Amino acid sequence: MTALQETGQKAVQAKYEVQKLSEKEKNRALLTIAEALVTETDRILAANEKDLARAEEKGMKAGLIDRLRLTEERIKGMAEGIEKVTQLPDPVGELLETIHRPNGLVIEKRRVPLGVVGIIYESRPNVTADAFSLCFKSGNAVILKGGSDALYSNKAIVSVIREGLEKSGVTEDAISFIDATDRAVTMEFMKMKEYVDVLIPRGGAGLIRSVVENSTIPVIETGTGNCHIYIDEDADLAKAIPIIINAKTQRLGVCNACESLVVHEKIREKLLPDLAKALSEKSVEIRGDEKIGEVINCVPATEEDYGTEYLDAIISMKTVKNVDEAIAHINKYNTKHSEAIITENREHAEKFLNEVDAACVYVNASTRFTDGFEFGFGAEIGISTQKLHARGPMGLRELTSYKYRITGNGQIRP
Repeated sequence: MTALQETGQKAVQAKYEVQKLSEKEKNRALLTIAEALVTETDRILAANEKDLARAEEKGMKAGLIDRLRLTEERIKGMAEGIEKVTQLPDPVGELLETIHRPNGLVIEKRRVPLGVVGIIYESRPNVTADAFSLCFKSGNAVILKGGSDALYSNKAIVSVIREGLEKSGVTEDAISFIDATDRAVTMEFMKMKEYVDVLIPRGGAGLIRSVVENSTIPVIETGTGNCHIYIDEDADLAKAIPIIINAKTQRLGVCNACESLVVHEKIREKLLPDLAKALSEKSVEIRGDEKIGEVINCVPATEEDYGTEYLDAIISMKTVKNVDEAIAHINKYNTKHSEAIITENREHAEKFLNEVDAACVYVNASTRFTDGFEFGFGAEIGISTQKLHARGPMGLRELTSYKYRITGNGQIRP
């Protein structure tokens, strides 16, 4: 038996223990862990410094280093995220439907945990705490495989979580961490169908594609975010510029950041000079088509630019003649994540909401709101861009399945 198979076996045993826990027991353990994360801040930051030093030596992009960086405030935010999960209702056991059959059978449909959740992710150590808290509250055991860039940070966080579980009288194997960085180990993990019930990739397009193509475990695809904002001819520019600046620059290295603008050609001269100035103040490079270049200085955009998730201080711009052309452009290049329209025209807004193919579609708001906290779900496991089982921010309910419980009094099938 390999070390990875042994980890899987322990996780299977742990899932049956975790699903027996009451909501009170789960919440008590989570609060203990939240407190421990804050108490062990110095230990976690020391580990994170090792990861940051390696990232800078490798010349990692600024946006990705920001994803990797932990601060005292971010660790406190991780702990607060866990505390918020304790305040959410436990989905396990929720009655979804009751069916009374003519033969007297009573069929109940109730929520149950998925079992063992495997998560493969990159660069963001806060995912470690978020993923654990959601999986644990929804009655699951979790096996984490973080990226090598955040290895030291993730190991420190997992160590604190396991200590908190032990202190709470809960099996430490409710969380497992694969610290091997060998690609062969990752490939082996993706084939562990007998131990892992569902696999969730979180990271760049390459990682997600690799998991989808190679896993024998059912996959919930959390996609990359090539997110657009369309500025309609009937947009209120007093709203438009602050929304765009927030969506693009509030955090560069996140999947719900705006990477591309679609601009109605009639509004170019009113919008672009002030917008270009605001983007310049944030050191954002503009890559625009020919009509954008007629109004402001920009780098000529290529076809590749329109389909790129930059995770950097770069934004592409494309002009269109109407809302239909905007929708067609977005549906061609987007990653089914988050898209927005800025308009005061209700008909255009409804058309955009109905016809854009994405998990989250906004009117007059920043795409940065695609987030479990902002949707009131508590911490999130990821943003699902697929259409089976879960879509959009995945909270507690999305980490459950259901079973049918049938009660009879001697019925047999004729």
